[in-house]
Amino acid sequence: MLKIDRRLIRNFDWATFSLVILLSIIGIMTIYSATRPLLPNEQPVFHIKQIYWLLIGMSALFLVVSFDYIWLSRFASPLYAAGIVLLLAVLIAGKTGMGAQRWLNIGPLSFQPSEFFRLIFIIFISRYFTSVQDRMSLISMLKSFLMFTFIPLVILIKQPDLGTAIILLIMFLSISLAKGLQKKVIALLIILGIISIPFIGNIFWEGLKDYQKNRLIAFMEPDADPAGIGYHINQSKVAIGAGGFLGKGYLHGTQGPFRFLPEKQTDFIFAVFAEEWGLFGSVFLLLVYLALILRGLDTALKAKDEFGKLLAAGITFMFSTYFFINVGMTLGIMPVVGIPLPFMSYGGTALLSNFIAAGILINIRSRRYELFY
Repeated sequence: MLKIDRRLIRNFDWATFSLVILLSIIGIMTIYSATRPLLPNEQPVFHIKQIYWLLIGMSALFLVVSFDYIWLSRFASPLYAAGIVLLLAVLIAGKTGMGAQRWLNIGPLSFQPSEFFRLIFIIFISRYFTSVQDRMSLISMLKSFLMFTFIPLVILIKQPDLGTAIILLIMFLSISLAKGLQKKVIALLIILGIISIPFIGNIFWEGLKDYQKNRLIAFMEPDADPAGIGYHINQSKVAIGAGGFLGKGYLHGTQGPFRFLPEKQTDFIFAVFAEEWGLFGSVFLLLVYLALILRGLDTALKAKDEFGKLLAAGITFMFSTYFFINVGMTLGIMPVVGIPLPFMSYGGTALLSNFIAAGILINIRSRRYELFY
């Protein structure tokens, strides 16, 4: 047993671990700066809670690395079923906040099941696609979509959690591409997508809540109501622009701590960071995320089996999608859909699920060679 443990430690992916720890520390520093007290009696608590969740996340990461990831394949179906049950439970007994019903309360603990379900979905779809022989045909892709993707999409849109629903759809398409689609399937999907845009767009618009419609209007016309529906995006742009090249300096930003920027410690944490560290710091942060993404793709390429390859690719696509959508929101080049910045945004459920996902990546890379011989 000791011999096995030594080999696992020797093959441990310290690069991925270091990157997620670095991002988490930057996130905690930025959360403190964004929510630091302005009055003597105020006590900042967000960064303290995030530190606790970081410690829990690290423990979860090492626990995930301790067993072979192939066990995730064997328990993929029960995990998926449990995830669907939790999503349904949110619709029945979930807590409503900011116009959406997304949280479950278990005693004093409040968590968002959709944050865990996105990872469960990646595990399940990766296992299912592993059983598909050769490249996927249109029939097999449609079958897997209707059987395993359509139902959670409907539940998430009903909550409504449009951001996670979009991520789920992107994950399905990304893992399908990683598995391999027939060329005629790719061409047909592109043609059908272009043709159906007007029809889907109309149905999509009619099904949106008023606050979701306002977000899209603010994205298309941010100056139409700068003090109303366009306030989030405009204040985010102000914060980023105020940072200049080198930034105002740590704890010298104003948009976050003076409460000009809404959701400053969650969805718009990048704007707070950019104001204090400027273009130079933003480029550095971009390079850190790029290193994490490239490391994840390299892990997928070096995985010892197809399940590990698809699983690593799906997790990497998830991190990259969250990053680009979140930064796009803060820059005003994408609509606000409530997507957090991985490892940096405040939120215990999101941080824990991200650390579990990172643990799976490390697990796959650490076991790319046989440990038992």
